[in-house]
Amino acid sequence: MNAEEDAKWLQWVTHQFKTIAGEDGEINLQDFKKALKVKESFFAERFFILFDSDGSGTITLQELQKALTLLIHGSPMDKLKFLFQVYDVDGKHPLWDGRRTQREGQRERPISVTTQHWANTSPETGSGSIDPDELRTVLQSCLYESAISLPKEKLDQLTLALFESADKDCSGTITFEELRDELQRFPEVMENLTISAAHWLTPPAPRRHRRQPRPLTSAYWHNHRSHALCLAVFVGLHVLLFALAAHAYRAFGASIMVAKGCGQCLNFDCSFIAVLMLRRCLTWLRATWLAQVLPLDRNIQFHQLMGYMVVGLSLVHTVAHVVNFALQAQSEASPFRFWELLLTTRPGIGWVHGSASPTGVALLLLLLLMFACSSSCVRRSGHFEVFYWTHLSYLPMWLLLILHGPNFWKWLLVPGTLFFLEKTISLAASRMAALHIVEVNLLPSKVTHLLIKRPPLFHYRPGDYLYLNIPSIARYEWHPFTISSAPEQKDTIWLHIRSEGQWTNRLFESFKKSDPVLCGPKRLSRSLEMKRSQRKPQVCEMSSENHQFCNIKCYIDGPYGTPTRRIFASEHAVLIGAGIGITPFASILQSILYRHQKRKHICPNCQHSWMESGQDEDMKLHKVDFIWINRDQQSFEWFVSLLTKLEMDQAEEPQEDRFLELHMYMTSALSKNDIKAIGLQMALDLLAQKEKKDSITGLQARTQPGRPDWNKVFQKVAAEKKGKVQVFFCGSPALAKILKGHCEQFSFKFFQENF
Repeated sequence: MNAEEDAKWLQWVTHQFKTIAGEDGEINLQDFKKALKVKESFFAERFFILFDSDGSGTITLQELQKALTLLIHGSPMDKLKFLFQVYDVDGKHPLWDGRRTQREGQRERPISVTTQHWANTSPETGSGSIDPDELRTVLQSCLYESAISLPKEKLDQLTLALFESADKDCSGTITFEELRDELQRFPEVMENLTISAAHWLTPPAPRRHRRQPRPLTSAYWHNHRSHALCLAVFVGLHVLLFALAAHAYRAFGASIMVAKGCGQCLNFDCSFIAVLMLRRCLTWLRATWLAQVLPLDRNIQFHQLMGYMVVGLSLVHTVAHVVNFALQAQSEASPFRFWELLLTTRPGIGWVHGSASPTGVALLLLLLLMFACSSSCVRRSGHFEVFYWTHLSYLPMWLLLILHGPNFWKWLLVPGTLFFLEKTISLAASRMAALHIVEVNLLPSKVTHLLIKRPPLFHYRPGDYLYLNIPSIARYEWHPFTISSAPEQKDTIWLHIRSEGQWTNRLFESFKKSDPVLCGPKRLSRSLEMKRSQRKPQVCEMSSENHQFCNIKCYIDGPYGTPTRRIFASEHAVLIGAGIGITPFASILQSILYRHQKRKHICPNCQHSWMESGQDEDMKLHKVDFIWINRDQQSFEWFVSLLTKLEMDQAEEPQEDRFLELHMYMTSALSKNDIKAIGLQMALDLLAQKEKKDSITGLQARTQPGRPDWNKVFQKVAAEKKGKVQVFFCGSPALAKILKGHCEQFSFKFFQENF
């Protein structure tokens, strides 16, 4: 910082301190803990005692400023000394040697020691060393802060791995020099070393505003050419329809011209809006060359856009007619009053018994009801039934539109035929025969794993999804879920369902209540017995008599295609799953595993293995980077067995030649540049190198703490030069926006899973 920034920072720190400290101008330990937002008091107490230079039990503004100035502006060596003192649990150095007692209401001040003492005093003052038990205490607190749960044996292994690596002279203790040398082996730690005690009082960085809005950049249009073309055609068609209708009625006045122009646009919109939801037709189109031209992945967004257009045009159309009726009612030549023109059939307006006016009013009311109940606040608040049943009003609306407009039936003829044909096929296919759920597994973080008996003619591709109906949960509700099993698995269909809404929560709770393992007496004994009975190579080969849920009736509708169908036609695919967003990629990775094993041959005599040089005709992949981001440790249990198989299948190949590369991220874990996690992350790295597997997931791929640095991730992908890069994402919309922006910078094609 320069002098001006220093002054601003000092002013900001002073304001923050006064806000926390209150009237007395001092911060006690409890306030300090709240300010640091730490789960474990270990680090808060260490920081507090080191900052409390006079041993008074409170921190003044002056003490805080001196400490933070050194920690922010000090050299890496100063910060390392502070880190050593935090780890030296039983050290008796002057900075935190005992608290002074109050005498006669006055504070007895010890020898003046400031935070500058960190830079001038050797850390060996006091005990000056860290023994294994001290290190274990620190690592245990690090685990708690990072929300990582490991058994005691694993904690001991982590402690010994870090201790043995740092204790070069085998003296049984770690000195400051040894800790410094050990940290220097991890350049990223030394480079990014920051002290969280200082970071919590660092002003937030100002947001960098883009010089140019995203829609005005060349990269944006390069990745959205098909979207822009379709949008331009959509707008141009509306302008043309409006102009032709308005010109035809130019002799009847402005209000009639506007009404007829909007009505002609509504003829197109109210018929074509159904085409955007023809899932079977869209799935078929994905297999044709039109998938490269049409934005099939944006069908829902275009459906919503057309819905807004229908509402807007309907309001303008209605207002124009109301104005015309008001003018007619005021005319002395008109025998009808305003309300008769608007609500009755007496004026004879319309081609079916003069029903244009009352059917128009009914249409507007139905449309407004559908529009209100389709809002996100209704759909995401657990009231799916409200959205579902009001959305079915498109059937009476089409009937009213045929009665209302003389030409609408001509516009509806082809789209309506396709729509009702697809609905008939879907209804017949889904209700032809009831299926059964043969197994239910309740996984961590309220995820329900369903295994459904696969129908004989149910053919799908990796990443496809289906609609599921379980009458015992909700008789009329159908919900879309991605198929997480590979098409090569012939016996069952897998679904992994995260409990996030009303229906999914009812699903999880219904199985949880009826599961004898999760409730009732002998819970642990039953759990152990079931686990032992399930130790077989393939889940689909298990006997149904070992599972309680084998006769639950369900119906499925599908399969339907998604953007992930393009993965096998890519050259370098980057698969990014956030949380349960891994489900489409689980199917894809399993399919890759099956295809890879199919090409692998082993000599029965010498056990030499080799791969066939040819690949599948529809598989052009040269490299796959799979990135899985989870909030907590337990979520990795959902598919860790699958990922383990994928790693084992590539174990014999050199690292640079491996077809699939896994990248795991745990967002609840503190990053390596946080003082509360430095030791733990070093220990995890050392133990992973020693055991050739990660302590958190058991995979060979090291689980990275925090969130990915997308700029570095995409730079690495671009540098590999394995072909054209396509990024496929399934997860939260907020993360999708971030990834989309980075893909535009690197000219990567971006596809988002949505249905």
